[in-house]
Amino acid sequence: MSKLFRLRILAAERPFYEGECSAVTVPLEDGEYGILAMHYDIIAAIVPGLLRFTTPEGEERIAAVGAGMVKVEKGEVLVLADTVERPEEIDENRARRALVAAREALLQKQSYAEYRLTQSELARAANRLKVKHREI
Repeated sequence: MSKLFRLRILAAERPFYEGECSAVTVPLEDGEYGILAMHYDIIAAIVPGLLRFTTPEGEERIAAVGAGMVKVEKGEVLVLADTVERPEEIDENRARRALVAAREALLQKQSYAEYRLTQSELARAANRLKVKHREI
């Protein structure tokens, strides 16, 4: 029985990772969700947060992931997300500016839709900074 499974991580603008892995952890609304080989089939919504996966060589890789979904089917895992970024790809100054702008926008009068969009922008900027400074 293999302890490896196929993982595909696709961002809206590019494929991020396609290959074997031994474990993946995705952020869900109520916490982190871990997936190992032989996991039962599921579909779940992911939220901005830290995505972790372990390569067959035992190397743990991390990424900042935006909103999206995870699907486990027939022993394969597919992660589809708006954005997926490695820590070294994150522009810290840009993320800080986005965080400040989103915080300021939350103080302004907005429609409900604008408010939810601003909250999403705030979460993404905060997550990008968190992942940028994470040490493995």
